[in-house]
Amino acid sequence: MPQWPLFGLTDDVRPALRQAREAGLACALATLVEVEGGGPRPVGTQMVFAPGITAGYFSGGCVESDVADHAFACLADGIPRSLVYGQGSPWPDIQLLCGARIEIFVERVAADDPALSELLAAQLERRPVVWVSDGLARVCATEVEPWPETRLVRRHDPVPRLIVVGGDPTALAIAQLGAQSEFETTLVRPKGPPDGPPIPGVGYRREEPQRAFAAIGVDAWTAIAIATHDLETDRAALRAALPSAASYVGLLGARRRIADRLAPLRAEGAAQADFAKLHAPIGLDIGGKAPWEVAVSVIGEIMALRYARASGSTSTTVPAEAALAPGSRRNSASDSAKTLTSDES
Repeated sequence: MPQWPLFGLTDDVRPALRQAREAGLACALATLVEVEGGGPRPVGTQMVFAPGITAGYFSGGCVESDVADHAFACLADGIPRSLVYGQGSPWPDIQLLCGARIEIFVERVAADDPALSELLAAQLERRPVVWVSDGLARVCATEVEPWPETRLVRRHDPVPRLIVVGGDPTALAIAQLGAQSEFETTLVRPKGPPDGPPIPGVGYRREEPQRAFAAIGVDAWTAIAIATHDLETDRAALRAALPSAASYVGLLGARRRIADRLAPLRAEGAAQADFAKLHAPIGLDIGGKAPWEVAVSVIGEIMALRYARASGSTSTTVPAEAALAPGSRRNSASDSAKTLTSDES
């Protein structure tokens, strides 16, 4: 294992799987299938191992080297393995500092495995699929009925997509942090300069918001952060974003000005239900106003809402009426989950 675990900064292992397939390499896919006692990573977390390729992490250094040994053994003989660490483990000298018990399932996946091909095709086409495996046979499809020997059932959603509208340092910080956080990120700056920002992993569009959103593609896994400091561009972006399939729309700006900025949209007949996804002012309330502080608050809010939806929580759900409620103090999730970063916008 490398001395510096940069491989652990990658949570989505599909790029590593694609890299292995394109190189014609079989890989060992390790999946966390059981956690007891509050482990550091959730069930479904994965790692990939192949010659010259390592991605993902399970424990922050407690078990990764041992998992790698078993993974390369699996690559050699093709026999799947279930690895237990913590209570009941056959390797009592390997313990997680948190005291958790985890079980990891390791399987060998050939470069030409049809399930792998479907998984990677679905990623490009932004289709959710389910990976079902017993370690020797596997299927990947929209819906799969597990069979008696099934050891692993793991859903794969499209990569989260982030669209940032704007071009000032705050918008650039949001876009850069989004890309670093594994969002498929695009900056939209209407009539902006011909060349995009020199930020790795960030796409660029110069059209008006409606055309840009259509070209990028907005779906249920898309978040839109509007941070332009221009009323007309803000409203154009809101007109395109609110009725879209995007699961999150955030608007940068002082809360005392939000009602006036939204009033024209209401007068135009914007559907009240569309405002349920609006978070204005944008971001979590962390108290900062510098570009990186705002970016942290925005990405943090998008992630918090994603996990709240996944868990069925309603604690961060926006009341449909809140966005346009006269005199409302906030127009988003909850009083305790909003940013102060944009009060002076």
